[in-house]
Amino acid sequence: MTTTSLDKNLARLEYDKGVAWVTLNRPEKRNALNPALSLRMLEILDEVEADDRCGVMVLTGEGTAFSAGMDIKEYFRDMKDQPRIVTIKVRRLNYEWQWRRLRYFEKPTIAMVNGWCFGGAFLPVVSCDLAIAAEDAQFGLSEVNWGILPAGNVSRALAETMRTRDALYYSMTGQLFDGRKAAEMGLVNEAVPKERLRERVRELADILLEKSPAVLKATKDAFKRVQQLDWDLSEDYLVSKQEQLLFLAGEEREEGFKQFLDDKTYKPGLGMYKRPHKK
Repeated sequence: MTTTSLDKNLARLEYDKGVAWVTLNRPEKRNALNPALSLRMLEILDEVEADDRCGVMVLTGEGTAFSAGMDIKEYFRDMKDQPRIVTIKVRRLNYEWQWRRLRYFEKPTIAMVNGWCFGGAFLPVVSCDLAIAAEDAQFGLSEVNWGILPAGNVSRALAETMRTRDALYYSMTGQLFDGRKAAEMGLVNEAVPKERLRERVRELADILLEKSPAVLKATKDAFKRVQQLDWDLSEDYLVSKQEQLLFLAGEEREEGFKQFLDDKTYKPGLGMYKRPHKK
C-alpha cells in the first residue's frame, strides 16, 4: 500500500503561528478511518514532529464530524474473506498512528472534537494529550448495537479516562452523549459552544506554546508512564527524568530560578516566567 497524491487529500495539514492544524478530510464518510487515511496520518505525524513551525498539533475533522470511527465497509465487509494476516496488517496500520505514535508524540497534542465521534475515533481523542469538544458534539459507542465490541484498544482508552460505571453504561447501551457529558465524565477536558471551539483551542495552544518544549514533553510522558508503575518504580523514573532535563532544559530552569530568587520579577504559581529566548 503506497501513498499517492490523491491520498494526501484525506487529511489536511496547515501551519499557523506555531500550531499545526491536522484535519481528517473524508466529510462524505463523516471522516471514517480507513487504511489510506492511516497511511496519510503516519506521513503527517512524521512531518509535524520534524517541522519547527509546529509547537502544538491540533487534530480535528472536516464538516459535521470529528470521525465516525472505523470505516465499516473497508475494515469489516471488505476484510471478511481475506486471510487473517491481511486483516492484522491493515488493523495494525490503523493502531500505529492512533495510539502508538500519537500517545507519545514529540509535540503537545489537542483533539478538537467538532462533531460526531464514534467507536474507533475515541482512541485518537484519548491519545491526544488534551481534548476540547463542542457542547453539541455527539459521542457514541454503538458497537454493541451491531454485533461487535469496542476493540482496537478503545475499551482501554475508556478505562484510561472515564469512570467505570460511565464507561460500562455507554459501552453496554450504545446510547449517545454530548460534549457536555463527555467533559463531565472526563473523556474531554471541557466543552464549549461550537462557535467558540476553534478560538478556545487556539487559546489553549497559545498557553502551551509559552512553555519549554523539552519540559512539556517530559511532563506528559512522565504522567503517562507512571500510571503503569508502582510507587517505587515511579519515584525512580521521575527522578531520572528530572535529571535528564538538566541536560535538555537546564537553561530554562536556571532562568526561572533567577527571575524568582534574584530579579524578583516572577512568582511561581501566578503565571509563566519569561523564557530565555523570549523578548
